[in-house]
Parts: sequence; C-alpha cells; structure tokens
Amino acid sequence: MTADSSAASPAASRAAKTAVVTGASSGIGAATARALAAAGYHVFCAARRSDRIEALAAEIGGTAVAADVTSAESVAQLAAVVGDRLDVLVNNAGGAFGMEPVTAADLDAWQRMYDVNVLGTTRVIKALVPALVASGAGAIVNLGSTAARTAYEGGAGYNAAKFGERAVTEALRLELFDQPVRVMEIDPGMVRTDEFALTRFNGDQARADAVYAGVDEPLVAEDVADAIAWMVTRPAHVNIDTLVIKPRAQAAQHKVHRRA
Repeated sequence: MTADSSAASPAASRAAKTAVVTGASSGIGAATARALAAAGYHVFCAARRSDRIEALAAEIGGTAVAADVTSAESVAQLAAVVGDRLDVLVNNAGGAFGMEPVTAADLDAWQRMYDVNVLGTTRVIKALVPALVASGAGAIVNLGSTAARTAYEGGAGYNAAKFGERAVTEALRLELFDQPVRVMEIDPGMVRTDEFALTRFNGDQARADAVYAGVDEPLVAEDVADAIAWMVTRPAHVNIDTLVIKPRAQAAQHKVHRRA
C-alpha cells in the first residue's frame, strides 16, 4: 500500500471533512472522488491500480491509497491511513464477470463477484465504522445496482452478489440505528463507463458496445457521482435509504428503448 506524497497528507486533511471512495481508479469511483472533492471533502482514493489513483489524488488534492478490498491486510492498512475519524465512506469497488446462464455458470467468476461485492464491502465497513461513528455524523453509501432488485437471464451470479450486498446494507442500517451513522444505498441502472461492460465480457469490445447499442443517453459516471454527492450532503438527520437511478430510456431491467 502506498499513499501519494504529492497530495495533501492525511494529517493535513483533518481541517476538512474526509471521505473514502473505494474502486476510485475509474468510472463511477473516480467521478465520485471528483464530486466529493468539489463539495469540500478531502478524499482518500482507494483502488488496486496505484498509478491511476495517484494521478487522481494529485488532481483533486486527495490522498491515494493502494488497496484491495478482498484482502484483510490491505483494508487494515487503508484504515490506518484514514485514521480515527471519517465522515463519508463510498463502497464503490465491485464488478460483474461473465454472463453465462445458471446451468453453465462459471463458479470461479461467481466467487470473485461475491468476494468483491459482498465480502469486500463488508470488510471495508468493519474496518471504518469506528472512524465514521467518531465523526459524530458519518455516512455510508454502498454502490448497489438495479441487478439487486430484478434477476435477469445470464445475470444470476451478479444478481446474487448484488442482492447479497443489498442485504448487508439493510441489516447494517438496523444494527446502527442508535449510532450517528447514516447507511444508504444507490442502485444505478444502465451506466456507460469505460470498463464495466468490457470487464464483464473479458475484454470483448463488440459485446461491450452491444449493451449500449441504440440507446441515445445511458447514464454516465458523473450522473451517479452527482447523486452520491447529493445523498451525503443532506443534513445529518436525513437518510436516503435507497436511491434507484436509471436513464429515461430504461423503463426496467429488461425494457430499454433503442433506436431501430
């Protein structure tokens, strides 16, 4: 794990509110880090790809922390860099791998999805909740998906992981009901980013492009980041339990308007 020495130090950040964004190296995570920095937060940009988060941290005046949410040691090091007080945690690290039907499931891919989306999110929460409580008005936003609400053909592995992550969010809210920490979830629908679909289809650009073919305006990462920034900047007594956000063209998981 490395912290970016060119950015503001964690100690210096104590003058401002602080936020951790996991999976900050690209897509929604990077956009969220930028949005929170613009809102006045010192952002700890956490991800495995240190070169990307170091560039991002330098851009926004944050702190880069190389971290793998599937590693207990790595998450413990992240918590050590953050310190004993934290205002916002955005659990964005996740991903979908493959789109085979249940009868042809790649169980290694299913395990990876569960490890990062469910266990990874939980591991970060366990490590950082004490600092969120210590802030006196902490906020957690877990990045879910509309896949956590409706199953679809070929999506069972990702559905299961995101349904599981949603269960973690709902249970955590009940368990922290008497603590000064808001527990929130955002469930995006179709979001076009540089990597999500490409990762899902193992680098097959044609299959990734087909997901968005004919859709005039899918969401982009900045749309989701804007919503997250709005959620965490509500007054401390306002908990946005769940926010579902989709492009106008997407009426449901399986019903998307596409040009002929």
